[in-house]
Amino acid sequence: MKTTLRALLGATAICAVSGPGIAETITIATVNNGDMIRMQGLTADFTAKTGHEVEWVTLEENVLRQRVTTDISTNGGQFDIMTIGMYETPIWGANGWLVALDDLSDDYDVDDILPAMAGGLSYDGTLYAAPFYGESSMIMYRTDLMEAAGLEMPEAPTWEFIRQAAAAMTDRDNEINGICLRGKAGWGEGGAFITAMSNSFGARWFDMDWNAQFDTQPWKDTLEFFVGMMNESGPAGYATNGFNENLSLFQQGKCGMWIDATVAASFVTNPNDSTVADSVGFALAPDNGLGKRSNWLWAWALAIPAGTQKVDAAKEFIEWATSKSYIELVAENEGWANVPPGARTSLYENPNYMEVPFAQMTLDSILSADPNNSTVEPSPYVGVQFAAIPEFAGIATEVSQEFSAVYAGQQTIDEALAKAQAITNDAMEAAGYR
Repeated sequence: MKTTLRALLGATAICAVSGPGIAETITIATVNNGDMIRMQGLTADFTAKTGHEVEWVTLEENVLRQRVTTDISTNGGQFDIMTIGMYETPIWGANGWLVALDDLSDDYDVDDILPAMAGGLSYDGTLYAAPFYGESSMIMYRTDLMEAAGLEMPEAPTWEFIRQAAAAMTDRDNEINGICLRGKAGWGEGGAFITAMSNSFGARWFDMDWNAQFDTQPWKDTLEFFVGMMNESGPAGYATNGFNENLSLFQQGKCGMWIDATVAASFVTNPNDSTVADSVGFALAPDNGLGKRSNWLWAWALAIPAGTQKVDAAKEFIEWATSKSYIELVAENEGWANVPPGARTSLYENPNYMEVPFAQMTLDSILSADPNNSTVEPSPYVGVQFAAIPEFAGIATEVSQEFSAVYAGQQTIDEALAKAQAITNDAMEAAGYR
């Protein structure tokens, strides 16, 4: 367990409490993303239906991952529900750390979950986490700035076009950066972005014998292109910018383009929060003509740690929060553009939702990401922006720190890649892969 812990750190669906029912207070750990904050604001609906109260522990993404990993791997018992993703779920399910979600109600309609999401949140055919929302990544861009630059965004652009457009849209005097991208350390922050990007450059984390591949030309090409483009057209201090920082910059009108989670589309087009809501367009994540785009596949999902004493109440909450009825609740209160996307097939069969400007592009992006075949050259792992092995989180957190040091001007690309190669090979040898 110590080795695994070290590696990992770096109509309404619920009408009433079934049976006599006992009112519980459940504690939920979640990420500080907008959709999760919105869910907290609607929790009174769940309490009214079930009698259960909810206590929230809301954390920044990197902190959340560390806290829930520590808690579940030590059987700490702090949480009754954890917000986790496609990386953790099958590994933790295999370890016996999660309660199987194999007895959800007929009203819940588990078969409606998009196959890509259900598959990524299962182990050995059993669902261990229910997707609150699913996502890929795509380009969000300022249509007004693109037009002013005399350019037209293709539906499926190349990286060269993106770099050209970023330079053309950059206006330092008016604090407009042509492009905003994640540079923040963390395997699921900047590490996720640069890994997905590297796929389109022909890079991979490991060869078929689990040897690290950071000493190859595709990885050098990826970092040189990324650093060059961000130095030309990115914001100052991008080495510490993650999802939330870039979202804020884009909403303030300080980014010409932003390539990030498809779920951000509802926030950048919300006129209550975004100063550029009426001039946002969408396109597929870029490629390099090698057959792989640079978009990832992810779900923020709700899971029940095996150590909780409140399994029944926790399952009731998961059914409420990830149900068709919850989607309708959000639509009724905040409009169809703000419902949690990417989790259910029925959402993309709903004509009300498909009128939302980014709905089809989100679905196209999700469907184009293939976790079983994410790299140009063969690789031994499953995952697009991660390798689904227990050791990856710890290794990739360290590697992302070396990359962020490059972005901050603290070391060269060659130095970072040499360190990444050594970090990865040493860890894989210690874990018995080589």
